[in-house]
Amino acid sequence: MTFLSLGFFTGLSLILAIGAQNIFVIEQGLKKQFVFLVCLICSFSDLILIFLGIFLFEYFKDYFTNTIELILNVLLFFFLVYFILSKLKFRYKNTDFEVDKPKSSLKNIVLKTLGFTYLNPHVYSDTVFFLGNFSKNFFITHKYLFGIGASISSFIFFFALGYLSKLLSEYLNNPGTWKAINAFIIIFMGSLALYVLIEIIINLKTHIF
Repeated sequence: MTFLSLGFFTGLSLILAIGAQNIFVIEQGLKKQFVFLVCLICSFSDLILIFLGIFLFEYFKDYFTNTIELILNVLLFFFLVYFILSKLKFRYKNTDFEVDKPKSSLKNIVLKTLGFTYLNPHVYSDTVFFLGNFSKNFFITHKYLFGIGASISSFIFFFALGYLSKLLSEYLNNPGTWKAINAFIIIFMGSLALYVLIEIIINLKTHIF
């Protein structure tokens, strides 16, 4: 798997979920109100945060001792385990999209979109910490490809969600669709967790021997 496609599928796995931000994008698509702007803000914000995480871990990599790297890998592993368990415990509930509400002003939509994006703690754990931490040992060119791949997944996802919302809303209210999506996420993230666990074991062996 190339680093571009690895970034794409990793980013897609993180973003595929029923959350306040995604529901808001769907609602704006159904209302046909400022759809392009909403999708652009969400996807461009992801791009900024993804590369913020990558550059932060790149900048501080010279300060990483074996112990710090081990701690980061352990945190990353537990994050993945928690993420997978949350998907295993997932219980689908029908979502009522608020499409009958009166239209909002441009300013109100921009503020709402920024709020759903930057006031969501998960966006930082998913993009800045997880993607930055996961790619910390990649070569710099591989980090760029990984970040570009993850960013592309955000752009495709949000614009597809916004502009195909009428079609997608029917599927999003289907429990079978979300079970299939969760199965994909669990399998993919499980393979990443295994990769990180192997890194931890190698690091521990280096410490011990």
